[in-house]
Amino acid sequence: MKTILTKTLSLALLAVSPLALTACAESNAQESDRFAKVEIKTEKLGDGIAVLFGAGGNIGVSYGPDGTVLIDDQFAPLTPKIQAAVAALGAEPVKYLINTHWHYDHTGGNENFGKAGALIMAHDNVRERMAGLQKEGRGNDPASPKEALPVVTYHDGIKLHLNGDEVHVKHMAHAHTDGDSIVFWKNANVLHMGDLYFNQVTLPFIDVNSGGNARGVLAAAEKALTMVDDNTKIIPGHGPMATKTDLMGYRDMLTSVIDAVEKARGEGKTLEQIQAMKPAAQWDTNKDAFIKGDAFVEAVYKSLEMPAHGSGKHKH
Repeated sequence: MKTILTKTLSLALLAVSPLALTACAESNAQESDRFAKVEIKTEKLGDGIAVLFGAGGNIGVSYGPDGTVLIDDQFAPLTPKIQAAVAALGAEPVKYLINTHWHYDHTGGNENFGKAGALIMAHDNVRERMAGLQKEGRGNDPASPKEALPVVTYHDGIKLHLNGDEVHVKHMAHAHTDGDSIVFWKNANVLHMGDLYFNQVTLPFIDVNSGGNARGVLAAAEKALTMVDDNTKIIPGHGPMATKTDLMGYRDMLTSVIDAVEKARGEGKTLEQIQAMKPAAQWDTNKDAFIKGDAFVEAVYKSLEMPAHGSGKHKH
């Protein structure tokens, strides 16, 4: 059985999906009923590439003669609906699966897809957390089944040559977690940001207990902006599709809040005093958001207490 903390995280992240699904305290039976009502919506982004919206993290799909590539897979009960949505695109069953990070709302279907024959890929730290090997912070307790674990892992990234495109998978160190990846289709000009980017639905979630750091999220946004142009279609971890201009706004928000918190800390202000200053108020406009202003400011404050590039065996 999942720990209460991890289960709460999963349901809270489910709640920031476009469906705004309800609170964390319901029973497993009610959770199953909620998933039964979820509709997987498909948006085609170009020839052989699409995004799926459901509950949990947005899913990228690339399909063609070399097989179907899935980016993230939401929650286990949704696997049949996801498979049906893939089939409706005219695509073959999923052959390759890339996890942008370890959270359940992005990896919950791993076991199902792994058993169905998909080759799962992710950053080294994703496998460690899912396998229960990482003792720092919060990991996946208990360990995920063997079939759910990434089979191919990488430190800096990996490049796939599939379906007439180059798929660049790049690790972004110590950001949303310690195992985040972005996925860029060079020819299609599509970028999947995972939870390094929440578009419109909530302020950023910095999972400091999983090695996350606000400065890393900002660095990831800066890096992504060097990869995109005005025509790039950006898939956020949660929320609707985005553009370069949208991502620039997100970058500017991160910069503003981090700078304000850093300046106030330098002046000796406590976390409570900084929260009272409301440095994120301008963007804290969604009453149903998973992360509100005070929680985001706290995560930034804690991030600034940490070494800039992490520490210990997972330092990058």
